[in-house]
Amino acid sequence: MMASGYNAKEEDGHHSGAPGNGGAGAVKSKKPDNTAFKQQRLPAWQPILTAGTVLPAFFVIGLIFIPIGIGLFVTSNNIKEFEIDYTGIEASSPCYNCAQNYSWNSTSSCTCKVPFTLEQPFESNVFMYYGLSNFYQNHRRYVKSRDDSQLNGDLTSLKSPSKECDPYRTSDGLPIAPCGAIANSLFNDTLELYHLSNGTRTAVVLMKKGIAWWTDKNVKFRNPGGNANLTVAFQGTSKPVNWRTPVFELDPNDPDNNGFINEDFIVWMRTAALPTFRKLYRIIQKKVDAPTLASGKYELEVSYNYPVRSFDGRKRVILSTISWMGGKNPFLGIAYITVGSVCFFLAVVLLIIHHKYDNRCSSADIPN
Repeated sequence: MMASGYNAKEEDGHHSGAPGNGGAGAVKSKKPDNTAFKQQRLPAWQPILTAGTVLPAFFVIGLIFIPIGIGLFVTSNNIKEFEIDYTGIEASSPCYNCAQNYSWNSTSSCTCKVPFTLEQPFESNVFMYYGLSNFYQNHRRYVKSRDDSQLNGDLTSLKSPSKECDPYRTSDGLPIAPCGAIANSLFNDTLELYHLSNGTRTAVVLMKKGIAWWTDKNVKFRNPGGNANLTVAFQGTSKPVNWRTPVFELDPNDPDNNGFINEDFIVWMRTAALPTFRKLYRIIQKKVDAPTLASGKYELEVSYNYPVRSFDGRKRVILSTISWMGGKNPFLGIAYITVGSVCFFLAVVLLIIHHKYDNRCSSADIPN
């Protein structure tokens, strides 16, 4: 019986027969150092998947996810939503003439009226959105085409915008405020809602304050030099190419909603991730003793200022209520129900297989 000797230096890459350091015969070993990390001897935990652990987990996931999914789906379906397309592509559309004749170079707006009927009343607060389709706000160059320092009220950036804003950086030798492609393409249709009842046309009160995020309104967007005398603050700048009015005239009647802190402008500057999106336009506040929007006939009056034919887009208005989970989103409930159902089905199948083959194995004669 032969015994083999152990030498710790050999394991560390040193050979007893090798010459010392600096010797002509020294060979550097490629063997990793004898450490717990390099030799993969660190403590580890590996779960052992058995029927006793997998089956209960699948059953629990199924029993939890299915009720949650049903609750989300029912809640989403209880949200009332009504959509009005006013693009004007079809010849029968009230906005057809506006869509055909209006362009960015038009000097006057075109007005069209779209009638519609609400079959059910809308309770609680109603949120009025405008929606665009086939508009890629997520394009890399489009997303970068802005100057956040300028939007934050920095005077240096106001007079010398970032080069990221090109080709909407200057106009007629003057810096553009606000600069960039995002600001230049600001949605500028004016939407008004009227209730038609017994031959009378009653305007629905639309709240324009409170539609922007608080952090955007109070932190990210500020007017240069405060909100007083914006005409002087923006002196020496030019309006965006596609705008009709300068930024300090977006809402001249309300200094807290004018200039860079105009909420319609702030909402537009928060770019969408998908080419079909909606943005909050107005809020219709809840009435105490009556539905917010009673069932009946309505009329949407549109000042058609935003052409979409050039990119084959569509425009729409969405009236929607909300719930504790936000707006209408059936996908979340469907996803929970699907995952829960799959897990529960797999648990039942695996339980049958386990019961069948476990009995077989336990009763079989296993020879020595």
